[in-house]
Amino acid sequence: MTLHKINKKIVGYKVLTKDNSETAAPAEAEKPSLEEMHENVERPEVLLGSTYKIKTPQSEHALYITINDMVLNLGTAHEERRPYEIFINSKNMEHFQWVLALTRVISAVFRKGGDATFLVEEMKAVFDPRGGYFKKGGVFMPSLVAEIGSAIETHMKHIGMIKPEKLSDRHQQFLAEKRAEFEAQHGETDSSAFPEQAVLCNKCSTKAMVLMDGCMTCLNCGESKCG
Repeated sequence: MTLHKINKKIVGYKVLTKDNSETAAPAEAEKPSLEEMHENVERPEVLLGSTYKIKTPQSEHALYITINDMVLNLGTAHEERRPYEIFINSKNMEHFQWVLALTRVISAVFRKGGDATFLVEEMKAVFDPRGGYFKKGGVFMPSLVAEIGSAIETHMKHIGMIKPEKLSDRHQQFLAEKRAEFEAQHGETDSSAFPEQAVLCNKCSTKAMVLMDGCMTCLNCGESKCG
C-alpha cells in the first residue's frame, strides 16, 4: 500500500474504481469545443449574404442593405448563422457619411459576439425630427435609421437569432372575426391592407386601429383600449 501525505484542505473526493478510471478521461475528451463569434475570429473566404431593399418617400433612390453571415460549427448539431458584417449602398449620397459610419459600428458589434439583438430596438427607437413615414401596409417608420433596424430585425428572424412572436390560433380567429365584422359595417377592404379609416396602433406601429363596438381595436396585433 502506498501512502500519500495530504498537505492541503480537502474540498471534494471521489471513489476511483477500475471502471470509472478507464472512462473518465475519454468522456472529458469527447466534449465538443463549440465555435463562437468573437472579435478575433478570422473572416472566411465565403460568407452567406442577404440583401434587403428599402424605398422611402424621402428619397427617389432606394437603399440596399446587405448582411453577410458566418456559419459556426458547420456540419454539427450546433450549426448556426451569425451576422458578421453589413453594407448599405445607394445612389443617394446625401447620407453617405453617417451611413458608412453606422455600417462600420454595426459590423464591429456583430463581430464582437454575444447578444447583438439589442441593436434592433435601439435603432427602431430613433425618431427623425422632420417626421417619419408610412411603409406599404400601413407600418409607420419614425426614421430611416429605424427602417434599417427593421431590416436587421427581419434578417435576425430569418437566421433564428430572434424568435418571432406568433399570435395564437384563437387570437388570429378573433382578429379575423373583428375584421369581417368591420367590413360588414363599412364595406370590404383589400385583404393585404387595412381599412382607410384605421389609425396608428402604438403597440405595433401599424395603421390598423379601428373603432369596434365603442372600443379601439388593432386588426394587426389585437391591441385593444378596452383590455
